[in-house]
Amino acid sequence: MSAVQSPVAAAILAAKAERRGALVGYLPIGFPDLDTSVAAAIAMARSGADVLELGLPYSDPVMDGVVIQEATQTALAAGFRVRDVFEAVRRVTAEVDAPVLVMTYWNPVLQYGVERFAAELQAAGGAGLITPDITPDAAAEWIEISERYGLDRVFLAAPTSSDARLDLVAQATTGFVYTVSTMGITGERAALDAAARVLSERVKAHGAELACVGIGISNAEQVANTLDYADGAIVGTVFVRALRDGGVAGLTEAVRTIAAGTRR
Repeated sequence: MSAVQSPVAAAILAAKAERRGALVGYLPIGFPDLDTSVAAAIAMARSGADVLELGLPYSDPVMDGVVIQEATQTALAAGFRVRDVFEAVRRVTAEVDAPVLVMTYWNPVLQYGVERFAAELQAAGGAGLITPDITPDAAAEWIEISERYGLDRVFLAAPTSSDARLDLVAQATTGFVYTVSTMGITGERAALDAAARVLSERVKAHGAELACVGIGISNAEQVANTLDYADGAIVGTVFVRALRDGGVAGLTEAVRTIAAGTRR
């Protein structure tokens, strides 16, 4: 995994140099509508998120909790189309420097055409993909195409991952390894599973340069605790709820509050 060529890795390393580590913020594209989701992503970057993770709404999510599922269903009901991803990324990257990763299940990419998707994402200024439901051994086409287009490919590691699987993930990932803190769906939890710390150590031992922890992080204290052992903390559900309940202003306040956990 090369930290030199990846804008995502560069943003995480810059955050680590300045503070405790990086904040990766998630929001679904098209929620509650496309324009608001773009404004929300821009606000998130300006309020303290170092890397943006923008989710492609999908009708059959595997690992999304209720809050995110409801948001993505709202986006789909409002007429979201895959092409909206590229418009959103283009508009966000025109306004802020934070690198933008698209989180997507693999089927929409496959249906759109892997190379077509990569070409349009690159043209829009996107940094790469987070792909929760495809493993490196099944991703030869994506690995080859992402190399050609200079896009990051973020694979997931779970507490149940074998040593052989972690070797594959560490070798194939660029940007950072998405380290799943607990088994189960996304959402807020009062305390993060201690497995996250052990898994982060295992991921690094298998050669990953950078590891960010997601699933269950919902306040500044949890961000700070995560950055004791990880390079970045990934926050989603609490931001989606803040946008749902308080609009862009409510989201801005939530991001500022939680980003305080990245300070030394």
